Amino acid sequence: MSDVLPRPARKRPVETPPARRAASPRRGSASRAARARERPALPHAARPAPLPQTLSPQLATLVAQAPPGDDWIWEIKFDGYRLLARIDGDDVRLVTRNGNDWTPRMPELVQALRAMDLGSAWLDGEIVVEDAHGTPDFNALQNAFDRARTERIRYHVFDVPHAAGHDLGAVPLVERRAFLQQLLAAPHDARIAFSEAFEARPEEILANACRHRLEGVIGKRPDAPYVSKRSQTWIKLKCTHRQEFVVVGYTGPEGSRVGIGALLLGFHEADGGLRYAGKVGTGFDTRTLGALRKRLQSLHAAHAPLADPPRGVRGQWVRPELVAEVSFAEWTPDGRIRHSVFHGLRDDKPAAVVSKETPAPAAAAKALPALPEGLRITHPERVIDDATGLTKRDLVDHYLLAARRILPHLERRPVAFVRAPAGVQRQLFFQKHAERLAIPELRRLDPSLDPGHPPLIEIGSFAALIGAAQFNVVEFHTWNATSARIEQPDRMTFDLDPGEGIAWAAMQEAATLTRALLEELGLASFLKTSGGKGLHVVVPIAPRHGWDTVKDFAQAIVKHLAATFPERFVAKSGAQNRVGRIFVDYLRNGRGATTAAAYSVRARPGLGVSMPCDWSELAQLTRGDHWSIANAHERLERNEDPWDAYASHARQSLARAMKALGFEG
Repeated sequence: MSDVLPRPARKRPVETPPARRAASPRRGSASRAARARERPALPHAARPAPLPQTLSPQLATLVAQAPPGDDWIWEIKFDGYRLLARIDGDDVRLVTRNGNDWTPRMPELVQALRAMDLGSAWLDGEIVVEDAHGTPDFNALQNAFDRARTERIRYHVFDVPHAAGHDLGAVPLVERRAFLQQLLAAPHDARIAFSEAFEARPEEILANACRHRLEGVIGKRPDAPYVSKRSQTWIKLKCTHRQEFVVVGYTGPEGSRVGIGALLLGFHEADGGLRYAGKVGTGFDTRTLGALRKRLQSLHAAHAPLADPPRGVRGQWVRPELVAEVSFAEWTPDGRIRHSVFHGLRDDKPAAVVSKETPAPAAAAKALPALPEGLRITHPERVIDDATGLTKRDLVDHYLLAARRILPHLERRPVAFVRAPAGVQRQLFFQKHAERLAIPELRRLDPSLDPGHPPLIEIGSFAALIGAAQFNVVEFHTWNATSARIEQPDRMTFDLDPGEGIAWAAMQEAATLTRALLEELGLASFLKTSGGKGLHVVVPIAPRHGWDTVKDFAQAIVKHLAATFPERFVAKSGAQNRVGRIFVDYLRNGRGATTAAAYSVRARPGLGVSMPCDWSELAQLTRGDHWSIANAHERLERNEDPWDAYASHARQSLARAMKALGFEG
């Protein structure tokens, strides 16, 4: 983009860090081997690691003004879609920031990346369509997808978190960019470009960007690692107010206009409710107006989807499923936008996560509850997940934010810990008894509950939860019974565990079938991600039966599923039995067995979170670790509980369900 800024500051010199030669591709011809020898040397801090199947991008924090000091790298904020590219030889996959696979939508870009013969890599960048002046045009990008004419799309690459069989997440940004610039130095398709950086005062760069109708600029700390979450080491400054809004309705056209008059807009507040934000009636062309009308007609709703519908606003309400990108001059005192302009619909972001963007001071920290009095977090900077660079501080922050949600799932139940003193890629310790645990307010249960062993333990307070995280506890597992009635389980848990070769769509279908069978038996069930590979289906029950009866009935349910759908399910554990099928693990229902609690982090690469979901969200889930501590805060901050109906089903009778299945316990 240096041709867009009239006087770009000089580029930051490319510093060649201590390095080692990049690995050659695993396969290929002599010409490929020759190209491999020409590849740049890997940065010294790169760590050998297999190419991850998935990657969550690092996100920038919106700030009101540039931070003091000049120790920042500044890039253009492109007016397009964020895109990650996973390259494994000839296998190229294009993924949006939310994990949607857009590979089939951009065949030309796939071919261009394949032709570069990069071996293996994850690239991070932004796709745009440029106008005649070289300025990114978001509306043109939207039209390119709408008309399936994507050959003009250009991919501006600004980071490389993984390359040549090595994880580059812990490598400082300035070294990753130097490596990336050298990686893209060889002749290649013009659709792929290195995102230039500019070394000048941010005010000057931002002024030039705004003068040329660009969206803004991105600032990055040169020494920062790549982390899969929103970070203060990446910040963004915008030229105008601009953000996504949920489309909640529309008005009819007036005069000679066709299609619609204006879109009615909203955004989610902290409590999850939709608030009206005003309307946008400019920025449309005739074709867009017609296409919008057609999409909106299929979403008509009888009532406003807003928590507090505005008086005097007339129009047709719709289900809140579409997301519009809108720029505007300012917010009014009553929370409406003024002088708004429509830029296009966004298919890469779900409506449920759209909220009001509020700039923060550049150095502001995420608002979190204070640490329990007297507790100090030791070594907060220590990386506990080599795959993402996430630290002990990130783990503690998750539990600080999730405390009010996870504590009801931990209180009054025996709990087991998975501790990772040296990080999740190294030795883990499973612990369910009170042995040498110096955790404040940790409750030790009556030894008679588990004869012959030290006391079982329970987390019943905020101080105990955060103290456990300080003690390197990553996972919290709970029994299916409370401490008060430990011999009568009050829930059943079904762990849908995929075998080798199972596609995610099959997991979604398996969860739907499991729920359908339970409903036939008269049992309401609740869904959560496992935080690993699978899904958990949880059934609250009245605590009237013993462990053996509940476990045997759970097994009978699984056997019925396997007998009814033998091509999908298997009732026997063991990897050899699960190839191409899903084992619904009923063994979690035995006495002393535990399952990762709702909102618990998982001690595995990526630090996934076992997140409660509404059944209506199943179709939008992309994997068992759809949420991790890198993005869980976005959901937690919405202040909603998808399991708010759980308590109303806590007295479900197993006796009726057993009779319906013909089970004799």
